[in-house]
Amino acid sequence: MSDRGGLTAVALGGGHGLYATLTALRLLTDDVTAVVTVADDGGSSGRLRRELGVLPPGDLRMALAALAAADDGGVRWREVFQHRFQGNGALAGHAVGNLVLAGLLEVLRDPVPVLDEACRLLGVRGRVLPMAAEALDIEAEVSGLDNDAHSLHRIRGQVAVASTPGRVHRVRLLPERPRPCHEAVAAVRGADLVVLGPGSWFTSVIPHLLVPELASALVGTAARTVVVLNLAPQPGETADFSPQQHLHVLAGHAPDGFTVDAVLADIDAVTAPQGLHRSAAELGGRAYLDRVASGPASDHHDPGALAAALRRIMDPAPDDPAPDPPRRADAGERGPGAAPAPRVGEEEHRWP
Repeated sequence: MSDRGGLTAVALGGGHGLYATLTALRLLTDDVTAVVTVADDGGSSGRLRRELGVLPPGDLRMALAALAAADDGGVRWREVFQHRFQGNGALAGHAVGNLVLAGLLEVLRDPVPVLDEACRLLGVRGRVLPMAAEALDIEAEVSGLDNDAHSLHRIRGQVAVASTPGRVHRVRLLPERPRPCHEAVAAVRGADLVVLGPGSWFTSVIPHLLVPELASALVGTAARTVVVLNLAPQPGETADFSPQQHLHVLAGHAPDGFTVDAVLADIDAVTAPQGLHRSAAELGGRAYLDRVASGPASDHHDPGALAAALRRIMDPAPDDPAPDPPRRADAGERGPGAAPAPRVGEEEHRWP
């Protein structure tokens, strides 16, 4: 697969995780569709959702910003969309893009033409779509909220689930059968590459598997499906989760027949590679270990490195389908600002 060589890619998620994936994919192709969660109930998005009854715009705005044109006009509009009002007034904390999207939603009603119009404004060559045509709520079963570690409590709301001090066992959407975004379903069915994750696992990644029509499209698509794992557990949602546990809960929420082709993880985030390989195989795929973090101990993916890893998954070298990740230089070879030397045992972490 050559750069920008006709690849049709779809990325599912929300927030900063989806932003990283979209920024990586646009290095590979202009044909990128973002399918975005619509369950946020906090901050500016939550306020607009409650006051105006519109889809929460924040994650949609982030996806638009990630795909905005790189020319002067696109860069300027991206900066404007991402700008938040300061001060103590009614606008404090609102992002400009959230207000623009909320206004368009009040005028046009249908989120698909709203987002298509926003794409034109920002010079987006791909597309941004909601995962459902209505705002959703997330409800979770959580343990550890009282002295009985085994008792389960239900908590509701994206912010409450993401920040819970308990352990999340399962999530569901309200309504359970939301109105689908048919364009998002069609995009998944027609893609060459579908990327799920990284991001807030229970509130941004797993919800896509809970929209029935979208889940059916993920089962039936001929696309190569890749799960990108987070670089570290998230406090609250996935505290102390191993990479394997992320896959186990994903599989536990997935519909019958759901499989993946590849699981991509950063080499430094995996302490038990063989366990990850087994968990990926249980989902029908292979685990790929590479260097995709923006730096040592970072919790942000590097878009260029992520794009390169996805390229290798989509188009492995004929005689070397599973190359070892490049080793970091030894102490005497590292220059100023270079990454630290590999950890003991790191040579065991490799592409399968």
